[in-house]
Amino acid sequence: MTTTPEHAATGPAQPARPPVVDLTTWQAARDDLLVREKAHTHAGDAIAAARRRLPMVEIDGTVEVVGPDGPVPFVDLFEGRDELMLYQHMWHDGAPHQGQCEGCTVAAWHLRDAVYLNSRGVSMAIVTTGVWEEVAPYVAFMGYTQPWYSVHGLDAPIGGEMGNLAFFLRDGDRVHLTYSTTGRGTEVYGPFHLLDMTPYGRGEAWEDNPDGWPQGQHACWYWRADTDGNSTWGDTSRPVPQWTRPGAGPVDTLGRHGHHH
Repeated sequence: MTTTPEHAATGPAQPARPPVVDLTTWQAARDDLLVREKAHTHAGDAIAAARRRLPMVEIDGTVEVVGPDGPVPFVDLFEGRDELMLYQHMWHDGAPHQGQCEGCTVAAWHLRDAVYLNSRGVSMAIVTTGVWEEVAPYVAFMGYTQPWYSVHGLDAPIGGEMGNLAFFLRDGDRVHLTYSTTGRGTEVYGPFHLLDMTPYGRGEAWEDNPDGWPQGQHACWYWRADTDGNSTWGDTSRPVPQWTRPGAGPVDTLGRHGHHH
């Protein structure tokens, strides 16, 4: 079925789209952008080189964290490897599954398998400030298979503020913090950079879009949804991946105080 120009003019307003050109014109524009993309890549390589030259801080690797086998020293999270990537997951004490941090759900959902990191000599674990008795059923509900631990009551950089991606280097039994990032620095996981490559991007209001593009919404708008699949941050919503989990049903409370992405 096709829509005539007359029907298009009287029908619902259509979102703007990129101009339609021939392949040669498209390739020329693509090649111009590629020059900027290559410069961005090389700048990122230079930053990574500087990151590898950062000094490091020795921490106490004997500090105990709590996992499925009870308390273990932090150094055990390396699993015998020299390097460790640690995601520090926010936690709302006492909140049900749907009330746990939606931004950290994005992280944990996309960090479910570290097989390629492991093959490069890097272990991965997720820690959170929740007590293990609350964390364990949440991990089971989400179907996570990566190592999780409670760092309840511990100070930074192992405990403390969450929502960070941190990296550690082991030298025998000695453990060192080498790098940590938060906020948009953690966008290396998740769908963010893939969405940046789509015509409409992330659909967030802060983005620089051409005139007439679909109006962007607030940052993180698609991280929670209700039972009908509508994006919403109300009390009837869950983090989006939870709707795929067995037993997930309608809810009417997040069971938490405050607002965290």
